[in-house]
Amino acid sequence: MTHHDVIIIGGGQAGLATARAATGLGLAPLVLEASDSATGSWSHYYDSLTLFSPARCSALPGKPFPGDPDGYPARDEVVDYLAAYAEHLDAEIRTGQKVVAVTGAGPGGFEVEVEGAGTLSAARVVAASGGFGRPHRPHLPGLEDFGGTVLHSSQYCGPEQISGRRVVIVGGGNSAVQIGIELAEKASVTLATRHPLRFMPQRPFGRDIHLWLKTFGLDTAGWARPLLTGGKGTPVMDTGAYRQAIAQGRPDRRPMFRRLDATGVVWADGTREDVDVVLLATGYRPELGYLSKAGALDSTGMPLHRQGLSTTHAGLGYVGLEWQRSFASATLRGVGADARHVMTALRARPGA
Repeated sequence: MTHHDVIIIGGGQAGLATARAATGLGLAPLVLEASDSATGSWSHYYDSLTLFSPARCSALPGKPFPGDPDGYPARDEVVDYLAAYAEHLDAEIRTGQKVVAVTGAGPGGFEVEVEGAGTLSAARVVAASGGFGRPHRPHLPGLEDFGGTVLHSSQYCGPEQISGRRVVIVGGGNSAVQIGIELAEKASVTLATRHPLRFMPQRPFGRDIHLWLKTFGLDTAGWARPLLTGGKGTPVMDTGAYRQAIAQGRPDRRPMFRRLDATGVVWADGTREDVDVVLLATGYRPELGYLSKAGALDSTGMPLHRQGLSTTHAGLGYVGLEWQRSFASATLRGVGADARHVMTALRARPGA
């Protein structure tokens, strides 16, 4: 059995950034990607998705994002960028390799079981499958009784999919608002949220907010976290266009409904309405089931770590988790710094 310096699970933005950090430290990484391409989840998102950070802030280490540096790249541009990044990366990347279990193998490191391909060993393992592998479906009263269509945003492709129907979107983040405004051109759409939408200016003082965050170190400043996450409701980056569309009822926004029944919703004010589609824009959770046998996860399936370093296993790290070390940890612009931090610590692991 070949013993690897480090096995990186996941070949998306987090895995590619980690592989580059590993090679920069003199390690020979092996990247295992379950899908047939090293582009992560991007190719599976809805067609019209655009980044809410500009291209100049959305690059992985060593390769600028092409095109207008102040433009906001579309989904397919990100897919192409990641594919090109992987092609020129000095690391072994194996696609179609689904990891089903990671177990500790004593002081020598870990054993990594790959579906249909046997077991590999490594001194170090980085779980870089990110925080977007498991669509989150919250408990909603009556959801199991609803006879209409229920979609998670991960299943949404474009407005033609549910054109002409009455749609309620659950969620108030960037994706919910972006999908809602797009859908409102072809369907009757309401955003249902527990709190009013909380808009944040995309370009305060003429510069994108991500540039300000980076320039002044607010991404990682502990005191700044309440500014970015405080208040009720998920922040929505907005140039003003989103706020205007919502104000004009394209789509409208209402307080969260009380419950669903067989054919519709009962709103907070007690009124009832027939609904065709409930679309859950309720985010994701990390898909880390392959670490359950190792005892590296808590009871909810979330990793036990401190800033990306496992608190249960020396030599195990994580890259790509939301708020792993900063506001940007789960984004293209944030994974590079986290990858360097994690790989530097793992490189120094005694006995590895």
